[in-house]
Parts: sequence; C-alpha cells; structure tokens
Amino acid sequence: MLSEFALYSDRLFMAAVSVYVLAMVLHGAEYAVQRSAKAVLVGAGGPALDTRSDEPRPDAPAGRSRAERFGRMGVSLVVLGAVLHAASIVLRGLAAQRWPLGNMYEFTSAICLAAIVAWLVMLRRSPAARPVGLFVLLPVVILLFLGGTVLYAPAAPVMPALQSYWLVVHVTTVSIASGLLMVPGVASLLFLLRRSGRLADFADKLPSADALDRLAYRVTIVAFPLYTFAIMAGAIWAEAAWGRFWGWDPKETVAFVAWVIYAAYLHARATAGWRNGPAAWVNVAGFAAIVFNFFFINMVVSGLHSYAGLG
Repeated sequence: MLSEFALYSDRLFMAAVSVYVLAMVLHGAEYAVQRSAKAVLVGAGGPALDTRSDEPRPDAPAGRSRAERFGRMGVSLVVLGAVLHAASIVLRGLAAQRWPLGNMYEFTSAICLAAIVAWLVMLRRSPAARPVGLFVLLPVVILLFLGGTVLYAPAAPVMPALQSYWLVVHVTTVSIASGLLMVPGVASLLFLLRRSGRLADFADKLPSADALDRLAYRVTIVAFPLYTFAIMAGAIWAEAAWGRFWGWDPKETVAFVAWVIYAAYLHARATAGWRNGPAAWVNVAGFAAIVFNFFFINMVVSGLHSYAGLG
C-alpha cells in the first residue's frame, strides 16, 4: 500500500506539472492575442485597450474576448494543478509515513504549491493582475522540473536529526514563507521592467506599475512575519538538537541576511523617496538571497544543514 501511495504521489506530481505547463501556454496565448487585438484597434485609429480592467471593453475587437477566455482557462487550470499538487504532497506523506518535508524534492514541491496558492488568493482580490500569472508559473514550472529530476528522492524515513516535531513547525513555515516571497519577487521584477520603459510593447500588457508595487508589498507584509517565525523556530530547534540557538552556520547566516533585506524592503517601501524604484530593487535582492540559500547553500556549501541536501 505504501508503495502505491508513492507511485500515485509521483504521478499526481507529474500531472500537476503538466497542467501548470498547459496553463502557462494559455497565459502566453492570452498575451499573444492581446497584442494582436491592440495592433488592430490602434491601427484602425481606435483607443488603446485598458489593461487595468479584467473585463472586455465594449469597443474591443473579438481578439480581446479570446484573450479573456484564454486567461480564464489558464486560471482554471492553475486551480486544477494546485489540487493535483496538494494531493501529491499528501500521498507523499502517507507513503513515507512522516511529514512530507524531509528532503529537497519535497521542500521544492511545498514552496511551489505555496507560491501557487498565494498567487490564486491575490488574483481573487485583484483580478486585473491576471497577466502576472505567466511569470509566476515560469519559475514554478522550472523549480518543479528540477525537483522531479535532479532533486528527486524516493519516499523514505528521514535521518534521526530530522525526526522532531520542529520539522513540522520550522520547515513548514519556512516553506510557506519562501513560496509566498516568490510572488513579490516576480512582481518587483515586473515593476522594474514596467518603470524602465524598455520592451514597452511587452510591458504594456502588464498591470500598472502601481498595481505591481502594491501586489509585491501586500504579499511581502504577510510573508515576512512567517519568515521571522520560521527563523525563530529554527533557532529553538537548533538549541534542542545542537545545544545552541545560533551558530552562524552558512544556512543560518544567509537566512538572517535575507531577513535583514526584507526588513529593509518594508522600511524602504514606507519611505517616500524609496517607494518608486529603489524599494523594488531591495525586494529583488531579498528574493535572490532566498534562491541562493535554497540552492547554493543547501547543495554546495557544507554545514550543519547539509543533511537537507539531495538525500
């Protein structure tokens, strides 16, 4: 029975990745059709399309309606993919008979699911932000592909160092926080692209710079307390496992650096002179620190957290 759970988990994982890829294709088609519709409308001397609204304009060509359909189909597939993805994680836990966050494959899967769920929640609150979905799905698909190939590990018990209830508390919160922070990282990158004026025809189909800035800030302000709690829980676990709360292990150090960067971002975002650009760069730096900690520190640097590598 346990082997069947593991098999079904892997199949659901592959199915979720396939659905996400198809959703990404549909979002790409939405972009392509929007570009064609805008070219027709502007070429005919009509007004430009209002990319801030989620509803088709009365004077929009038929291509605009097709773009809406592609976009909504893409969102529906993302929801389906999230359900399949969550089921794969649940079955993984049943197969391994433990909390399914014991190695890099499972950690990657959990981070990506958190990012997808965060995106769907934000999309429900701000439907006009739907074009950002293509750029949220892109890193998710890349990470899941790496997770299912390079980082994959069979379902098995974890080593004694991880057999603690703090695994549930610490690793779950850091997974959720890291997944949430993927969304503002993408939004800040798109904000900088929007403000730069480069690739104007491409960036014009995105939400406004202000909308992207608000999206990044709202998700970060939710993720930051979770990330803070994850670091505190990790320190408590370290004291129980190693006899000290903090030892400046490479992973601990980079996690603290990322925390400082995000604290600086929230401060910069509240400062008038930094809000319109520099704060976004700080947010991107925080996201880069999270990615660096996840890949380079986990897989290359030797330290007390080395057991969280590919095993």
